[in-house]
Amino acid sequence: MTGLSTTNNFTLRSLQYFIASVLLLTGIGKLLDVPGFVQVLITYQAIPGWGLHLVAITMVLAELRISEWLFRDKTLVRGAMSSLILHSLLTLWATMTLVRGVSVPNCGCFGVFFARPLTLWTVVEDLTLVLASFFLLRLAVKGRKFSND
Repeated sequence: MTGLSTTNNFTLRSLQYFIASVLLLTGIGKLLDVPGFVQVLITYQAIPGWGLHLVAITMVLAELRISEWLFRDKTLVRGAMSSLILHSLLTLWATMTLVRGVSVPNCGCFGVFFARPLTLWTVVEDLTLVLASFFLLRLAVKGRKFSND
């Protein structure tokens, strides 16, 4: 990412490591108690029983893989795009759950750990990660373009 200005490079690295760290922590939190995370997913009332374990495991693996991609420069664009998609989907899911009036005592962001209810603030946090992922993707693409010249 040598083609970026010092300020853009600092911003890119800050976003890169922040998002990667958040995803690593959320993935590990879910991984440490997958059955507990399945119980959290049940409260959303959106996934059929047969798919709960599949969704739980897929979410854990996706968060950990995207985190890995974000920590590595060679897969940064892929990681930023994947983070943007993941956080957009999570924002949509949280918003739809709130609109449906479903009470979720633990949003499950960190699995059963750091339990917090699903609220509008959760959606704001998710939107913040969507925006951060978007800006990271823009900077990563710009940096890759300059480094290929």
